[in-house]
Amino acid sequence: MAVTRGTSHQTGRVLIVDDDRAIRQSLDRALSLEGYETVVVPDGAMALEELRQRPVDVIVLDLMMPNIDGLTVCRVLRAERDTTPILMLTARTETSDRVEGLDAGADDYLPKPFALDELLARLRALLRRHDRDERSHSVLSLDDLHIDTAARQVSRGDRDIELSKTEFELLELLVRNQGLVLDHSTIYDRIWGYDFGPESKNLAVYIGYIRRKVDSENEKRLIHTVRGVGYVARVAL
Repeated sequence: MAVTRGTSHQTGRVLIVDDDRAIRQSLDRALSLEGYETVVVPDGAMALEELRQRPVDVIVLDLMMPNIDGLTVCRVLRAERDTTPILMLTARTETSDRVEGLDAGADDYLPKPFALDELLARLRALLRRHDRDERSHSVLSLDDLHIDTAARQVSRGDRDIELSKTEFELLELLVRNQGLVLDHSTIYDRIWGYDFGPESKNLAVYIGYIRRKVDSENEKRLIHTVRGVGYVARVAL
């Protein structure tokens, strides 16, 4: 049975797959404290089942497990064109084992025993790289609004919309998470890398700029305020 845990300041959803109960519990506790939402399973079969029900942002995957091992999980996911980043864990230290894991589709490799700080750093690096790759190859849409993230172009209907760098990144963040209410702290952290606090009007000012450009008088509203919480991109009912 999968176990899901998390905190209100989650930074990503992580699937932990390891047949060693002590390692599962240790990683679950450590990653939850770091703000990740964690899903914990003991074997490869349950990992594949979980991933088909709900995607995650990154996978921490043990190489050696009974029945379906980590290599098989990697191969199955990549054959299904699942590009979720995978950090492979193994007690094996031979170069050939590392090469085999990477060839199967793992993105990074960490031998056991490992330092928690190094594992956290590798997870952050995988998430950043995957996020950059997604942004560079995607066109986001919400109703008749389209954002070409590679060309950094925005259009709505038959009109082009000119945005500053910050306006573009803020609109992209909202549309990429359309339907989800993003709180002020999350937006400040993602866009400016710093939470300016509840007294700052910086975010409200930029939201105003975007609304004037995106939501014209005769169009459906796409950018909404959730009072006391934050903002959400969705088609007005």
